[in-house]
Amino acid sequence: MSTKTYVPKLGEVTKKWHVIDAEGQVLGRVAVEAAKLLRGKHKPQFTPFLDCGDNVIIVNAEKAVLTGNKTVDKMYYRHSGYPGGIKETNYESMVEKHPTRPMTLAVTGMLPHNRLGRSLATNLRVYAGPEHPHEAQNPQPYPANG
Repeated sequence: MSTKTYVPKLGEVTKKWHVIDAEGQVLGRVAVEAAKLLRGKHKPQFTPFLDCGDNVIIVNAEKAVLTGNKTVDKMYYRHSGYPGGIKETNYESMVEKHPTRPMTLAVTGMLPHNRLGRSLATNLRVYAGPEHPHEAQNPQPYPANG
């Protein structure tokens, strides 16, 4: 007797909306929970090669904390593509200019680095303050400690 592996079809996956409040929480811990929800690993019908995850809204992203001296020591690098074109920015100045970018980079770095991961990243919304424009989707608050 052979058993067949269940693979959900495109219309069978139901997507929920979750709100995570990052105020006072460690940036990496929030990013782990968000990546898990985006990927769908909390669902019993998780399939590695399909988008079966939920939509995630992160509010108060600028109020997330880092442990130790990471606010001054943590560096973000980008490259222009030209020789010698590497640029670096520390966390402190990144939050001043772009308050949501460290959270977005942390979450997308935990997703697969392929077309599935880029598609999953479109289900993430990050906001610096406590307001978000997605009340119509009836998002459920996600527990602070996971």
